[in-house]
Amino acid sequence: MSTFAKRERLLLADLLETAGPDAPTLCEGWRTRDLAAHVVVRERRPDAAGGSLIKQLAPRLDRVMDEYGAKPYEELIQLIRTGPPRFSPFSLKQIDEAANTVEFYVHTEDVRRAQPDWTPRELDPVFQDALWSRLERTARLVGRGIPTGLVLRRPNGQTVVAHRGTPVVTATGEASELLLFAYGRQNAAKVELEGEKDAIARLQETKQLGF
Repeated sequence: MSTFAKRERLLLADLLETAGPDAPTLCEGWRTRDLAAHVVVRERRPDAAGGSLIKQLAPRLDRVMDEYGAKPYEELIQLIRTGPPRFSPFSLKQIDEAANTVEFYVHTEDVRRAQPDWTPRELDPVFQDALWSRLERTARLVGRGIPTGLVLRRPNGQTVVAHRGTPVVTATGEASELLLFAYGRQNAAKVELEGEKDAIARLQETKQLGF
């Protein structure tokens, strides 16, 4: 049975292939080749991938990223499409679904929304609920360092507090858009913001949202 993670994986691979290696993305400083290398390293080189979270491992991650970034672009796309090797924890369906549904959705939008002619995707309600469930679990983590309070609210009234503080900004939108906002893609996310103008401006400019 197909999973959300598998669906988003294949869509991401197709988008990267179509865009080519030098297209822009929403990831600051990264072109599509860099994003493709990141996805492959994350799944295939756990010895280096931890450098995104552990400062001491950052130089190793940089070296491995350069190594994979130098590979033929078509090879990177194929590695993404075929998925992780058997020894990788991501090869287990439960871990893949838990860890990669959001990862691949966000990076798919990183490619799509960096293009001038992008349009919003129509996502089914089940997928929206799945994204909301994951956002509920990570909201306080991704919002821990921001300079304002932040409440995330779906059109149906469901809410989650990403950061307690004042002044408070409330972001309203579909789960998929709220997730992008909370993961640091504020300027590309289709959400409505309510609160003091200065607080909204600070929140839109902060680099502290996301991991």
